[in-house]
Amino acid sequence: MSKPNERAVQRRWDWDYPIIARADGIYLWDTNGKRYIDGSGGSSVVTSVGHGVVEIPAAMLEQAEDYSFYPARVFSNARLLELADLLAGIAPGELRDDCKVWMTVTGSESTDDAARLARQYWVERGELQKHIIIGRWQAFHGDNIFSVSMSGLTVRRRMYTPMFRDMPKIPPAFCYRCYFEGTYPECGLRCARALEDSICQAGHENVAAFIAEPIVGSALAAAPAPDGYFQIIRQICDKYDVLFIADEVMTALGRTGRMWGIEHWDVTPDIIALSKSLTCGYFPVAAVIARDEIWETLRRGDGHFRAGHTMNASAVGMAAAIATISYVREHGLVENARVVGDYFLEQLRSLLEYSTIGDVRGKGMLVGFEFVADKDSKAPFDPALSISRAFSALTFERGLVTYPCSGTVRGVAGDTILMAPPLITTKAQIDEIVAILHDSMAAFEEQVL
Repeated sequence: MSKPNERAVQRRWDWDYPIIARADGIYLWDTNGKRYIDGSGGSSVVTSVGHGVVEIPAAMLEQAEDYSFYPARVFSNARLLELADLLAGIAPGELRDDCKVWMTVTGSESTDDAARLARQYWVERGELQKHIIIGRWQAFHGDNIFSVSMSGLTVRRRMYTPMFRDMPKIPPAFCYRCYFEGTYPECGLRCARALEDSICQAGHENVAAFIAEPIVGSALAAAPAPDGYFQIIRQICDKYDVLFIADEVMTALGRTGRMWGIEHWDVTPDIIALSKSLTCGYFPVAAVIARDEIWETLRRGDGHFRAGHTMNASAVGMAAAIATISYVREHGLVENARVVGDYFLEQLRSLLEYSTIGDVRGKGMLVGFEFVADKDSKAPFDPALSISRAFSALTFERGLVTYPCSGTVRGVAGDTILMAPPLITTKAQIDEIVAILHDSMAAFEEQVL
């Protein structure tokens, strides 16, 4: 058997990849018998139910024994219909039981299809100019070319800029490094009100939708919007006939201590994109949930949604998603994410005692912390030092998988660590994680100071 990067191209060339042998609960083991804690929920924020949940592959096998693949152009499948009913019944706010569900494969495809849906909706309504999807800087919405054009994660965009039509961006809702140099709540949530400026500058007749993560994941390492932010976003979208797309690829289905991340703001989006926690890595499945009126507009017009590909709505994938959601609900994982997540954030704040940690943030089991070269000025480290990667290597040596991120400062500097362990994690296991982080921080500061 060849080695990593000898025949099979891995994500990095500069990493000595151990071979994973097995996984159970929140733990992973390599072929040498070393145990690791899955502190990032995979790559990343995927493994909500943990590893080795036998009910999910059992449901997949049961379906596969009947059939795995079918011609979706002319057939439906019972698991698809069951899953759509299930998602509609737990959808947030006014979407509950007043929506339709489109199934696809990956998170990147769900955000791309959400944008397609927004565009087609306005075309079917006769408003042909509405095509712009406004996003935010320091945001990530996937790796498809159009998803990248909506995203504001500089490191993922730069190389491909000539290949896409760029979309407008507004500043992120990021209190630690406020773009407007304000302080919440005296700031008046200028970061939200910037959307109105952007819509007017683009021409509201040209703007189809605004897309945002309720809690920014890999681009800002678990930065939640402040209270009141999405309420203002909803008001602005309504004022200018702009659809609000909530990118819940990371935050859906319990990760933040609520079933949906957007529920923390008591706001209903028009469209939701979700993926990762839908099947927790057991099978690639994603979805787009949208108001019934949006889908009915398509039905009355062209008659079908102009998206999708070969692997959409796999019966095996639908079975996996149904089993996953059932597991989350039956084992109280949303509540566990809230309770243990609060404890995690509280314990994580102990890292602020180190001179190189400037901020700790998050909601539920989606948390992160940011490195600084100087606490008072919040000055970042030189990007050439790859601080977050260096720290992540230290935790990996000690048996903890963390997710290194960068780009909180103008997209080019600012190092962070994203943490998203499975929602089954206990307080005792949180203590184990935090102990490794402290040990790693001691080693880290010895190296850099």
